[in-house]
Amino acid sequence: MKFIVKLFPEITIKSRPVRRRFIQRLQNNLQIQLKRISSKITVSSFWDKLEVVLPEGLLDLREEVCGTMQRTPGVQFFLQVVEYPLGDFQDVFERTLPLYVDRIKDKTFKVRVKRHGTHDFTSVDIQRYVGACLLAHTQSAGVDVHNPDVYVDMEIREDRLYVVEKIHQGLGGYPLGTQEAVLSLISGGFDSVVASYMTMRRGSKTHFLFFNLGGKAHEIGVKQVALHLWQQYGSCARVKFVSVPFDEVVGDILQNVHHSHMGVVLKRQMMRAAEQVADFMKIDAIVTGESIAQVSSQTIPNLTIIDQATTKLVIRPLITMDKQDIVDRTKALGCFDIVKMIPEYCGVISDRPTSQAKIKRVLEEEACLDMSVLTKAVYNAQTMAIDQIIENLDIRSDIEALSKVSENQVIVDVRAPTEQERKPLNMPGCEILLVPFYELEAAAAAWGSNTEYLLYCDKGVMSRLHAENLQDKGFENVKIYRPLV
Repeated sequence: MKFIVKLFPEITIKSRPVRRRFIQRLQNNLQIQLKRISSKITVSSFWDKLEVVLPEGLLDLREEVCGTMQRTPGVQFFLQVVEYPLGDFQDVFERTLPLYVDRIKDKTFKVRVKRHGTHDFTSVDIQRYVGACLLAHTQSAGVDVHNPDVYVDMEIREDRLYVVEKIHQGLGGYPLGTQEAVLSLISGGFDSVVASYMTMRRGSKTHFLFFNLGGKAHEIGVKQVALHLWQQYGSCARVKFVSVPFDEVVGDILQNVHHSHMGVVLKRQMMRAAEQVADFMKIDAIVTGESIAQVSSQTIPNLTIIDQATTKLVIRPLITMDKQDIVDRTKALGCFDIVKMIPEYCGVISDRPTSQAKIKRVLEEEACLDMSVLTKAVYNAQTMAIDQIIENLDIRSDIEALSKVSENQVIVDVRAPTEQERKPLNMPGCEILLVPFYELEAAAAAWGSNTEYLLYCDKGVMSRLHAENLQDKGFENVKIYRPLV
């Protein structure tokens, strides 16, 4: 079985050297991925296409092969064809008839022929002949040259005839690796996932940078979605997953920055950390999933302030996209079921956040920060090859969540102090400890072993993440408090 792979149209208008390089890269990318399916699959490149041959004995792999090519950046579409020696017009009709007789029954059709080479006939000549024969020898609804139900497609190249069985749509975009590498800030939410995909589709090897705000479960979820993206759309490239422990950086912000500027300052600290990681990896661009005005930190004035924290190019593929469009794109990517299970974790929740930050005020707030905390976080970053994630996925699901508080149990409110003050937890008769999440480990060292500590936060996100973290450190008397709604 043969497939004719058509290039993303923007590739075809490149200069001759660039076009050749892009085609060679696409050929190499397909070979890497298809060889994992079978070493007998061949990929050949030509000036305006590629040809993929699946041996007859491996036809049961057709769906897997098609799925791989459909998810490969650089492929606009590909034709599943049957190849014959080119005969006369009657022979062409007889080759075409069995493939289309059932497909055009009770439907209108149009014959389309693409011809390359020198012949004593035109494309229109053969279109008219085959079309007339199909009309006479099938139960079609007739010919419709403007809006047919079915296209009868074929290509003639020199002395070979290719009758198209099926047309498969591809991703388009540029072959992965034809553009410079980027570092994508991935949180596991819809936005960062789609942004990462869009740079992969545009041909950039996309490495992943995750800021861990204090939880193993969250990191595992983000690793899973990053791995899925890579396996589906970028597995021909070797990329890195970098995790930076950011809980102490968040704690520094919560204790030293005015609540109205916490969100902007946090993003600026992330940009500074991302720049250091990018410098080490020799990468010039940072990718984020921000969209104008989606949240307070993403207004144009605030984004301008955030960008001033780095000398790197900041790429925002989603900058004008609507949230629902982003969610729909996640579904199309096959990531929705993974992403919806990943909690949206925000280390700081600003009270009445500013949407019009001024650089002078931001710098004043940042003057109170201990920048050595950021340096330490980057120094302690963990880097692994993306394909090693499979070996490191190990998530626990045995942490108990309670809706009632009994004797010998204490509730620990792990929210930030501003949240604790704005919306106090009212539980008459229960002992409540106010311990912001960034102070949990220090506080837990003094907890009694005969008491159970139930961590609480509004959405149950921070509580679960930090309960896992504490249990991993040996605090088995830690559980979660989740009140009934």
